[in-house]
Amino acid sequence: MRVLLRWLRRLVLLLVLVGIGLAAPIIYVETSCKGTAQAQPYDALLPAEHHRPETRSLMTYPEWHIVHAYEDYAEVLRQGDPHDYGFWQGITGFWSSLCALTETAAAHGEIDGETKQTIYVIGASFTAELALKALYEETVGRLFTALRGPERAPLDELSAQQASGYAEFLQQVPWYKWRFDDDAQSLIDQSSGSIRDTERAIALGLEYTAKGGYAGVIEQAVEQVGQDELTLRMIVTSEGELPAYPDMQVIAQRPEGIEIETPRYRALTNLLVQMAGDGVNVVEIAGNDDILFTAISDQPTRADAIYSAPRQGFGDHRHLIVVKVSDLAERLRQLPGAGLALEHIHDY
Repeated sequence: MRVLLRWLRRLVLLLVLVGIGLAAPIIYVETSCKGTAQAQPYDALLPAEHHRPETRSLMTYPEWHIVHAYEDYAEVLRQGDPHDYGFWQGITGFWSSLCALTETAAAHGEIDGETKQTIYVIGASFTAELALKALYEETVGRLFTALRGPERAPLDELSAQQASGYAEFLQQVPWYKWRFDDDAQSLIDQSSGSIRDTERAIALGLEYTAKGGYAGVIEQAVEQVGQDELTLRMIVTSEGELPAYPDMQVIAQRPEGIEIETPRYRALTNLLVQMAGDGVNVVEIAGNDDILFTAISDQPTRADAIYSAPRQGFGDHRHLIVVKVSDLAERLRQLPGAGLALEHIHDY
């Protein structure tokens, strides 16, 4: 009985320490990352039912940081091993970027409680996931890599392909729709039976199974509360006739320009790039006049960026830049001359 109580106390202590560890960055953001509110009056052109909070442009980035972290991980795995990835850098990057975004958001309105709660939940989950993965890959995983030798095993190649496919999938589709069970089965089907493949099949199989179970819970929860809108409204101008773009719908001709409805997420980024190249300018998006985009360059910092950080595996840097919506198209046209490559435009 004494032994049982001793282990129970240790378990409780461990859970308390884990809770403190996950809560610490949230407390830091809440207490230390406060910007100075600056009134930026703007009279929206679109009707209120098509408005989205402007701070959402900034607050969508934390989820995309996770997408980019998987991208970085996939790039590292392309030629390296899991322990080559900087798990701590991935974790701290989430919270440090959130701090910078929270400070900047003060000038664009208050961040609603629901959005904060969502970000903190995904941040804590991401932190726990990477911490557990680091704990394994830096110990057991590293040991089996050494036993394997310098030549990669078949499941090293397969897991790299799976990571790359997952990172690309996340660009437009929620993570919980990924078929983790298919990945787990592929590990079994393509294992050579070597010591490294056996370890990969067990370790990654357990990871995929856990993620698949959690994904099912999240998908059911989303179905109950309803998914976010998949389209938004904007007003654009064009010197000539507005080209016809896939998935774009012309709603009305207004004095300020043409009201259109477009898809969101990655599809919107691609559309806005195409429109900018065709000479189409944006007047307003979802009732807002400011928007965030990310761009890549060889420079570690930029004066116009609210936050910059290196990308793992790529050898370059990501920059978070806020611009006026009315300047967005011209900025997109100027990016190549400024040594920047557009990564993603963050809608609301």
